[in-house]
Amino acid sequence: MTKYLQPNTLLSKLLTLVKNKKGRDLSRPANPASSCMPDIALTATQQLRSLATGKTTAVELLERAIERAEKLGPLLNPIALKLYGRARQAAVEADRKRAAGKAGRLCGLPITIKDSQFLAGYPCANGSQVLSDFVPTETCRAVELLEQEGAVIFAKTTCPEFSLTGVTHSEIYGLTSNPWNIERTCGGSSGGAAVAVATGMGAFSLGGDGGGSIRIPAGFCGIVGFKPSFGVVPREPCFPSWQSIVSYGPMTRSVEDARLFFEVIGENFEGNTNPRLNKRGIVFSEDLGFAPVNTDVREAFRAVVEKMRRADFQMIDDSPGLESSVETWAVTACYDAAENARDSAYNMDYLGEVARGFINFGEQFDQQDFERAQARRQVIREHYEAMFGRHNARILITPTLGCEAFPHGSIHPHKIDNTHIEMPWLDWASFLYDANLTGMPACAIPMGLGDEGLPVSLQILGPVGSDYEVLRVAGEIEKLIGWDNSIVTPSAGALGQQTA
Repeated sequence: MTKYLQPNTLLSKLLTLVKNKKGRDLSRPANPASSCMPDIALTATQQLRSLATGKTTAVELLERAIERAEKLGPLLNPIALKLYGRARQAAVEADRKRAAGKAGRLCGLPITIKDSQFLAGYPCANGSQVLSDFVPTETCRAVELLEQEGAVIFAKTTCPEFSLTGVTHSEIYGLTSNPWNIERTCGGSSGGAAVAVATGMGAFSLGGDGGGSIRIPAGFCGIVGFKPSFGVVPREPCFPSWQSIVSYGPMTRSVEDARLFFEVIGENFEGNTNPRLNKRGIVFSEDLGFAPVNTDVREAFRAVVEKMRRADFQMIDDSPGLESSVETWAVTACYDAAENARDSAYNMDYLGEVARGFINFGEQFDQQDFERAQARRQVIREHYEAMFGRHNARILITPTLGCEAFPHGSIHPHKIDNTHIEMPWLDWASFLYDANLTGMPACAIPMGLGDEGLPVSLQILGPVGSDYEVLRVAGEIEKLIGWDNSIVTPSAGALGQQTA
């Protein structure tokens, strides 16, 4: 890419969002053994075990998830649409099936899905006033697969308008906050999903990732977020935009849970589902040679690399040898968004300012710009193939993001390390674009707390089709890190302000 554009007036206004002034959250998770919510604090795998052994029922588990959502929802705002009546009927049916010995793999487990995902007969606004009256007549295949195995969907989670940005704020739903500190962003676009999982509003949420939209909020909220290889998880029927870069995937509090849900929804996966752990040839890079990274994130990343060395992983310091792919991603995403808006039958006069600026930015590109971006995607693939090939490797680890969650009031951090995040590209998620542009699987897992007491995150990537290898290595690293995957509960002070 050689075409650099000056920011237009609307895009420059994207820097300002409403301020959240409700207070702060504590920076440590709740005790998972808390007597007031023992079941909802468990991971999905543990909850299913409790269901299978009769320690709890689907009805009981659902009511605890709803209670949690009702208690914390007004403070954090992760819920876009409540489906409680539908869910209560499904929970009764799940208990009946389990009693009859006909339980599916997820039978009775309360979960959430994203506002952008189709569920027949229920609103699907995708964070936009423009789509506030849209009700799909079909259910997306990934959601069907979850319900076929008995999962109980009790809510849809918030996202920014059209799921376009890395923070979760929209004119239709307002601002969604980080449970670790409610003055900070939860990330986006699957921000409501990350908050729901982190706080125990169900142990799983189905996210979507077209440019880090699973991994950004997973990183900021201290949970696991897995973007599978492109096309492995079926999305259709769905909205038409970003067809070549979006993957649906699991957001959970453990890698074990992420694998469980990927086994259910990854129906197009072809390959080895039970690879052996290969400790040889793990490539790592703390900045890919260009990405800005805060010192606390670098230190946490180096500590993980050292733990892996001590656990006999063969660690190789290398990178694909590329510059940031932000321009390639931005042209692909913004041009596509503008094309779909132009062809839409909806009244775009009701667009929010952020989405309008994103789409207007895309209007500045033409078909040749888009084609050059697609050609560049192949170059990026070749660089990754060469890197893996020269080391006979299958895994690359990097930080997920170069910073902790930043304050509300902006769609990006103003500075990472000594680098100011500037127009027009706003390149603050440099580690994430390549997985979307190449179709590679990528998993974000917590790797500790930064200097401000907020989660920092590690990313594990592999070649297209290496999904189970990525999850296998992610699970081993998770054990080495020893992250406490307890649910997060806002401080008493923040909760008190909610009712004041």
